[in-house]
Amino acid sequence: MADSILVAMSGGVDSSVAAAILVERGERVVGATLKTFCYSEVAGPGKTCCGLEGIADARSVAARLGIPHMVFDVEKEFTDDVIDDFVSEYAAGRTPIPCVRCNSFTKFRDLVRRADSLGCEAIATGHYARVVRHDGTPLLARAGDDRKDQTYFLWGIPRDVLTRLHLPIGDLRKPAVRDAARRIGLVTADKPESFEICFVPDNDYAGVLRRYLGDDHPALLPGSFVTEDGEPCGQHDGYARFTVGQRKGLPGGYPEPMFVLAIRPEPKEVVIGPREALATSALVAGAANWLTDPPAAGDELGVRIRHGAPIVPARLTSCGPDGFELELLLPQDAVTPGQSAVLYRDDVVVGGGVIHSAGPAADQCLSPSASANRSRASLPSSDRSLGTRIATRTS
Repeated sequence: MADSILVAMSGGVDSSVAAAILVERGERVVGATLKTFCYSEVAGPGKTCCGLEGIADARSVAARLGIPHMVFDVEKEFTDDVIDDFVSEYAAGRTPIPCVRCNSFTKFRDLVRRADSLGCEAIATGHYARVVRHDGTPLLARAGDDRKDQTYFLWGIPRDVLTRLHLPIGDLRKPAVRDAARRIGLVTADKPESFEICFVPDNDYAGVLRRYLGDDHPALLPGSFVTEDGEPCGQHDGYARFTVGQRKGLPGGYPEPMFVLAIRPEPKEVVIGPREALATSALVAGAANWLTDPPAAGDELGVRIRHGAPIVPARLTSCGPDGFELELLLPQDAVTPGQSAVLYRDDVVVGGGVIHSAGPAADQCLSPSASANRSRASLPSSDRSLGTRIATRTS
């Protein structure tokens, strides 16, 4: 299969059209569907890419395009890389992004490995992002349609993947993608988008945590709501049910709306306060990954702190191979531990990291020995057996 491109095909319209574009260009294309946890025979969404139907739709599209299609089982890797992390992060009072973990640790690395085993020279996906070149160096850049841009979820991919990566729909808008699918006659043309996490199809995060942690885990036990000054103001039914910036489910009786400001796992406290208390002008991030040469302290860049948020100006106050600190030149609300801070220079993704804390805290920036760049099944000490429990319950 020399000079072939291995295309990740989830069974959705975006990856279907990505494959179709490459075929129309005259490339030799091989379709690949990664069988992750979301394809297991458990209750899940119906007409989405996250189910057994996704495999069938990907196979149908491949047949329509006249290309071979393969299914690769990566369920163990997905469990180790994504579900373990999801559960342990919520248990630690943080709010993880499974799609970042999946792209960073499972999807792209496995695609490259499969491409190598098949003799394919390149890989492709249906992400809304672009690979551009500057002086011959490939760079990851934002999509042509910023409303669909997915670079926020791609900052953690290995840098060397960019030399082999094709992103065929990066310059397209969603209506154009669907029009192309209809023109070709693909079964995925009008398939609805899926916004839920594939292994949490009913959005019941607490249910997933109960399944893997057990009902008696501190994250799911009652605790106290407290104000900024530490005054108790009510009881909650588990801190894992809350995230920074959340308004729903908080005690009432205040002259203004209250929001979650912080989560303190050890005393099982959820700190609440008024909206203005959410604003911060600095953050600390670990698990850094650089897709360009690393920036330096003093550099001014753009940063996006959550998917769909605007890119705002920031200045690096500290930067190393494993983490960085930022001064936000435009203060932001609800900087949330566990989410990503993605750095941009114009349209180009410089790199990113996992938010460790809001506010300046040089002593919290993660060192190589304490880096949040957790490799497979690396969990907090209190949950070291979690990976074994998850593997047992999903086998």
